[in-house]
Amino acid sequence: MVEVEKQRRIKCMEIKDNYKKIKTFRDLIAWQEGHSFVLMIYETTKDFPREEVFGLTSQLRRAIVSCTSNVAEGFSRLTPNDKAHFYTMALGSLTEVQSQLEIAKDIGYIEINNYNELELKAIKIHKVLNGLIKGTRFKKFLNS
Repeated sequence: MVEVEKQRRIKCMEIKDNYKKIKTFRDLIAWQEGHSFVLMIYETTKDFPREEVFGLTSQLRRAIVSCTSNVAEGFSRLTPNDKAHFYTMALGSLTEVQSQLEIAKDIGYIEINNYNELELKAIKIHKVLNGLIKGTRFKKFLNS
């Protein structure tokens, strides 16, 4: 029993150490993964037809940029409620990207292998954002 308690305390200390290392929004895994996804989306949409420049291309790019921008803005907010609000908005933008990628695949703008890679990335970011939201809400719970 003592060993289990010792392991729990070590784990808590590791979590605290990792938490202290987050100094800017760029340190958040959600932002890092999102930024990487921005670059993937821009690369993918370069091959979309010219007539989509003001359509699906623009929508996809705006939505994924909105995702990372909301993560950054949420990081700068002071209260857990405000943070969670912006992280939730980021999640909504990411879901919008997933829907638009599905459309792009179905109309033949994205090959299935590329779509699968993009979808796996989106799912990973979705999970990270959900963890960030839950962690932010848990922090609010601890502070109340």
